[in-house]
Amino acid sequence: MTGRNGRTVRDLRRGNRAAVLQRLYFDGPLSRFELGPATGLSSGSVSNVVADLLADGLVEEAGSVDSDGGRPRTLLRVNPGSGHMIGVDVGETRVRVELFDLTLTELARTDRPLTAQGYDVDVITGHIRDGIAEVLAAAGPAPERLLGVGIGVPGIVERTPDRGAVVHGQTIGWDDVPLESLLRSGSQLPAGVPYFIDNGARTLGQAEMWFGAGRGAGNAIVVLFGSGVGACLVTPEVERGRAVEWGHLTVRVRGRRCRCGALGCLEAYAGAESLLARWREEGGRPPEDTDEETALTAMLAAAYPTDGEAPDPVALGVLEETAEYLGAGLSDLINLFQPERILIGGWAGLQLGARFLPAVRRHAAAYALRHPAEKVTIDLGRLGPDAVTVGAAILPLADFFGRGGRPVDPAPRAQSPAWRAALAERRS
Repeated sequence: MTGRNGRTVRDLRRGNRAAVLQRLYFDGPLSRFELGPATGLSSGSVSNVVADLLADGLVEEAGSVDSDGGRPRTLLRVNPGSGHMIGVDVGETRVRVELFDLTLTELARTDRPLTAQGYDVDVITGHIRDGIAEVLAAAGPAPERLLGVGIGVPGIVERTPDRGAVVHGQTIGWDDVPLESLLRSGSQLPAGVPYFIDNGARTLGQAEMWFGAGRGAGNAIVVLFGSGVGACLVTPEVERGRAVEWGHLTVRVRGRRCRCGALGCLEAYAGAESLLARWREEGGRPPEDTDEETALTAMLAAAYPTDGEAPDPVALGVLEETAEYLGAGLSDLINLFQPERILIGGWAGLQLGARFLPAVRRHAAAYALRHPAEKVTIDLGRLGPDAVTVGAAILPLADFFGRGGRPVDPAPRAQSPAWRAALAERRS
């Protein structure tokens, strides 16, 4: 049956389930009485939906509270073990894979370092497949409880009808890489488990907006500052966020060569890779044969010594110049989008931000228009270096909510011989 607005009874039930699930997820435990005003549903609808969710094992009782003169009210919460998600961060120095329960408690994790092969497609897909197998072997969730695999990658992600998610990562040498179909072709996962592939800055933004420093903001920008630079824009019109290639705004005409091949990009001055390169060019000496994270730590120690020694003027000068470039880059975001919050995340952003965030704020205010600059706050993200992985795991979780907690297609998962064999081997 279809109503005047085109919604069927099934659509209505799915929407009601989604509303109750999300309220319990973000604000629970709650009683049935509290769920009514929180979701806008009638008491009868709440009772029906809760009964369905309890029967499906998605919701469980969590004690009771006294009511005003009546019987105690039973509290309800989302059952953490009723679903599992995998989050993957294809980062600059490693591929990180984590398995979470429905409430995003980490159950297993593995890191696959990136060596000289870097972003070779076969290497990356192998790391993702092996990492997924490792975390599943460590925790062994039931096949029908795996909601999906979310993957954050550098570059622009395009969704195609025949090849799924395709990645255009110019800075890492990926041109039209059909990552989803490549992963599916060698996957041991059941056919019904979906992949969700998106830009890493967007997954970072999603994590900070749901659980971090962006929660409650309607208009925010979350910046991913690592080897490269990216950003995620969240507005009332784009609640799930949109990745923007902020790192490739031109900040200097005929400037330094960027990894993308263009001249004068922000990333060529503010990304960790270029920051360390500029330190070397000016005479600095980063530790030999170390990854970028270790080298950046050494640069910070040289610029801001804690043992009473004088700071390294070269390292300090490069970092101060980088703070100005970042501030100028943020001023473009302020003028263009007038956000209420800007959050800086990513491994390099978190390392550097504690040292020169005041300078970045000062430069951003100096380069931006006064009115929008007075309305924005600039802070660090709260979720730490795992935020991209958490955000990637949110992708299947958000899809799960959108379906009202219904599985995509449980039959292929339960019937997958590879899955059953893997489970049997783990349990033997």
